[in-house]
Amino acid sequence: MIVRRNWALRLSVVVNICVLLYICVHFRTGAWVEDGSNWDNSSGPSVQEVSNEIQANNNNNNNNNQSSQTTRLSSSVEGRFSRLISKGKDKPTESIEASKAIENKEQTSHKSETAQSSSLFLSGQESSPLAQPSAAAVSSSLSLKDIIKCNDKSLEARIAQRGDYWVLYNYVPMSIYVRCWESVTYTTHADFTFLDNLEPLLRRWQAPVSIALHAPGTDFQPTLDSIRYLRNCGSPLVSQFTTFHIYFNSKHVPRSVPSSEKVLSSEPYNCSLGAPWSNQNVINNKMYKNEKKLLYPVNVGRNIARESAITHYVLASDIELYPNPGLPDNFLEMIRKNDHPALSKSNPKVFVLPIFEVDKKSQPPVNKTILIKMLKSGSAIPFHKRLCSICHNIPKGKEWQDAVETTDLTVFHVGKRTGNFAHWEPIFIGTNNEPMYEERLSWEGKSDKMPQGYALCVLNYDFLILNNAFLVHRPGIKSYKKDQRRDMLTEKTNTFIKKILLPELKVMYGTRKGCVV
Repeated sequence: MIVRRNWALRLSVVVNICVLLYICVHFRTGAWVEDGSNWDNSSGPSVQEVSNEIQANNNNNNNNNQSSQTTRLSSSVEGRFSRLISKGKDKPTESIEASKAIENKEQTSHKSETAQSSSLFLSGQESSPLAQPSAAAVSSSLSLKDIIKCNDKSLEARIAQRGDYWVLYNYVPMSIYVRCWESVTYTTHADFTFLDNLEPLLRRWQAPVSIALHAPGTDFQPTLDSIRYLRNCGSPLVSQFTTFHIYFNSKHVPRSVPSSEKVLSSEPYNCSLGAPWSNQNVINNKMYKNEKKLLYPVNVGRNIARESAITHYVLASDIELYPNPGLPDNFLEMIRKNDHPALSKSNPKVFVLPIFEVDKKSQPPVNKTILIKMLKSGSAIPFHKRLCSICHNIPKGKEWQDAVETTDLTVFHVGKRTGNFAHWEPIFIGTNNEPMYEERLSWEGKSDKMPQGYALCVLNYDFLILNNAFLVHRPGIKSYKKDQRRDMLTEKTNTFIKKILLPELKVMYGTRKGCVV
């Protein structure tokens, strides 16, 4: 009897343990799923709520300081920039904290999405292989932040030497902080006499601009005055989107160079004095560069501006070339969709913009439809048609002009820099991974972009010509003018390229059939 009771007791204990184990396993599985869901729901305010709160704060600040003019950038494909508009003399780095706050919220949102995916997996609701989305569908569902993997850059001012040049990087920075994947930066170069092009450029671009200004000797002060005039007396787009860098040869250092902080905190420019570049004839005769007969180091400026761009994608161009409006957003939307085969090829690639000129009586066209009409009427022509037609003719150029404008920006044709286009000088949207410009060449000596073109050819770059994107030179069609000094410098440059530079390029990049300088 006692033995039977012991066995019954033991059996009861075992059954109870089994029941408890079953309940625990069931409860644990359900709790994981529910906890994931609850964590998602309690992840705090959304990114959009944070963005709205920041924008509201900006509006309040702007109401308290009416002298600060701010306008929102036209909507990017992601709907907004994660930035805060600084007011008055504030430095743009103050907006970085706001961007970081938004980034934290975005990370929280991403964790929530991960939790939801985990819940589906744990509940056995994973989709079958037949139901997996296509590569194009996956790409279109990704955000630009996922597609463009890049690192943000600082807009902090710094001084550095670059060969024979002193460079004031981010000397006067833009007041809006933009993440590296949120836009495209127009990078360019100039001296102060060309700054009348900045506002018309910005009105069409409405995105970051990085500009390197050559300001040797006494040219420094009118350069600084021109920056102040543009920021204080011109369009608010200048202070919002433009970062100014200044450079000069170590043999031609200005007498005084105020700090970036001092420039930003200085009194507003007296707008009644007018633009420092307004009397071109007088200015050109008195410029330090011209008095000293200095060559314009065009590629030093190009490289400074390009390397300093805060976005992953850059359009390295000349300040007198105006893009068609809406290009940055349309380009990024094309990258996000990734629905053209050329975009997925493993070859390195750049995105080419055809270039045109219009006569002095015409305004640069705002879209391809108007451009085509102007080409047919003769008020517009392909760029440098009367100077160097082979330098800027694009592959399938006639077909490009015959193709009607479409809604979306996409790849029209994939070209190479060989054959009839072996001396092509394309201007394109690319990244800082592309070869830099040869800094030993000057603007006066010409052929300043040819070495880069050779490197791109040898590296087997694809030149993706965009269907509805283009550049237009400021009104006025160029024609050849005899310049004895420049002809002499051109001859010297050609000799330097042939005897010194080309052998170097062959060592550094190698050779490929059809690739020439």
